[in-house]
Amino acid sequence: MRRIIHVDMDAFYASVEQRDRPELKGQPVAVGGRPEGRGVVAAASYEARTFGVRSAIPMARAIRLCPKLVILRPDFQKYKAVSQQVFSIFRSVTPLVEGLSLDEAYLDVTENAWNEPLGMTVARRIKDEIKSTTGLTASAGVAPNKFLAKIGSGWRKPDGLTVIAPERMESFLKKLPVDALWGVGPVTAARLREHGITELMQVRTVDPAVLRQAVGSLADWLIDLAHGRDERRVTPNRKAKSSSSEKTYSHDLIDFDRMREEVAEMARENAGWLAEKGLVAKTVTIKVRYSDFTTLTRSDSRLPTSDADQISNRAVGLLDKTDARTRPVRLLGAGVHGLIDPREQAARDASREVDTSRLPFEAEE
Repeated sequence: MRRIIHVDMDAFYASVEQRDRPELKGQPVAVGGRPEGRGVVAAASYEARTFGVRSAIPMARAIRLCPKLVILRPDFQKYKAVSQQVFSIFRSVTPLVEGLSLDEAYLDVTENAWNEPLGMTVARRIKDEIKSTTGLTASAGVAPNKFLAKIGSGWRKPDGLTVIAPERMESFLKKLPVDALWGVGPVTAARLREHGITELMQVRTVDPAVLRQAVGSLADWLIDLAHGRDERRVTPNRKAKSSSSEKTYSHDLIDFDRMREEVAEMARENAGWLAEKGLVAKTVTIKVRYSDFTTLTRSDSRLPTSDADQISNRAVGLLDKTDARTRPVRLLGAGVHGLIDPREQAARDASREVDTSRLPFEAEE
């Protein structure tokens, strides 16, 4: 039986700011953009959350919910430095560390540097190390798989530790709503509710045909999770699958030439990232959000490249096929997907070549 820990830093960006500015301790703090500039909340302290302030909501709404909210611009270089300290602690315990973001990761501690047989003890020691090194708190979930560990880390935030042992799994699952299942966001949850499915345990008992009608091919995956089954392993050094940039504008854009320039610049930024990483991309994408919040994406897949001119031209060409010439635009984005490492591809191709010296006959040329 594997022992998996999911560690999630508590209100990470906001907590770093409160640590570095003692006068903010106990105050409602939000990290993000300015409300007058259509900024959104990137992180909210727990004091702010009591007012309903949450990440991803518009900062203007956050101010209405909490008029005394302290708004701070994000300092990602500082957050990245703290994240590196935290991940150094993780990797000192086990090489099986799968980072999900700057502030959360899975660890497989079935075998660990401390030779601790109990995942709970490992998690507690990791939390203590993080606190002593960074002055910050983290919450952890310990379970036989990633699905349950992830739920556990959010169960008693902040500074929580929840252990879901195999013998407790069934009783724990009975407490959960259906949107606790991995892959069930607000839209999918609404579809399930339309079919009378509101609790996790109902996924086990509902007619599979009804479940497939609600969520399509996701049905089998949800059934496995509802039984506590999740065979995904902790995969260290996850490779990036894409790179993208986007920008929300303080005033709607109506100048189409300006939009083309913006998309071209973002596309070139992504091409630069590809070159830095030694990668090429098959697919170029753009994102457009109009003033009425209607959002669309477009993609163009061709032979893999990292050439800035090609990627930029393809992105602008996608924009030309939208209604942006005649509709005000509040957000633009561009990205690259379908990433390939040419060196790995060459190695794979070479491994497929036949060694004729080992064949029991002469190969034709």
